[in-house]
Amino acid sequence: MTLQALKTTDLMHMSQAELDELYKNSSIGTIPEGNGKGTVITIGGFGLGPVLSLLIRLIAWQGKVFYGDRESLLNKLTPFRIRLVKAEVYKGESWLCDGESIILDYSKTSFVAQKIRDEIREVAPGIYLGNAYWGKTRLLNFILEF
Repeated sequence: MTLQALKTTDLMHMSQAELDELYKNSSIGTIPEGNGKGTVITIGGFGLGPVLSLLIRLIAWQGKVFYGDRESLLNKLTPFRIRLVKAEVYKGESWLCDGESIILDYSKTSFVAQKIRDEIREVAPGIYLGNAYWGKTRLLNFILEF
């Protein structure tokens, strides 16, 4: 399978090791702009499967909206897609591997999520694979589709 043909469903069926390898071998891509549909695909290194991932999207987290002119984003939460929990967006060093990633930093913008740091890379056109950290502990992987 080529990166051009890679789909969200393909990522959902990958092991943690395969996701990490894909992330490490992907370029940083451009900082996304606009509405990204989000899917949580692993928690604590364990795959969730399509049903649980869909359930999380329906009731909790639908993705992120990137505002390039403000170098920030807001998360889309609840079934009503309320835009909350702001993050600064910039390029910085990856915690998972060598090289740059797009960093989503909540430390200065959110009291609730101040210990959260996400990093993303574009793994296929319009598809970003993300790692979410609490402090330095990786919690989950997610996908953003633009």
